[in-house]
Amino acid sequence: MTLVQMQPRSAYSNPVRRTVDGAMEAAGPQVCDDMTVEVALAVMASARSGHLLVCDEDGLCTGLVTLARLAAIRESAAYTDRVRLRDVLGDRGPFTSPMTTMAEAEHAMRYRRLDALPVVDDQGSALGVLALAR
Repeated sequence: MTLVQMQPRSAYSNPVRRTVDGAMEAAGPQVCDDMTVEVALAVMASARSGHLLVCDEDGLCTGLVTLARLAAIRESAAYTDRVRLRDVLGDRGPFTSPMTTMAEAEHAMRYRRLDALPVVDDQGSALGVLALAR
């Protein structure tokens, strides 16, 4: 797995010291956690995005959902068209800080088997997304 790099790297840069701030993508589409899975899938399709950042009623990031995860939820036997994103997210997170080193972020993503990781500020607002290269 290789992380997406949004800025050119200097020949003298130390990969252990590079931070997430320099490699994250723009936050992209953000939706409220009271949105249904069906509507979230429609938003994702219209935005041509593979993931959505999910926020609570205060605008704080509560997590990230992927197209694959929402499709799997929709295919489950317990699914109804009333299932909301907050019902499938569970606990808040995982997140990373823009000051986290790339090495730490990559390790966390591999350990948790994540393709994308929300980057949040100290208050919990979404700043961007760190995504693995395809």
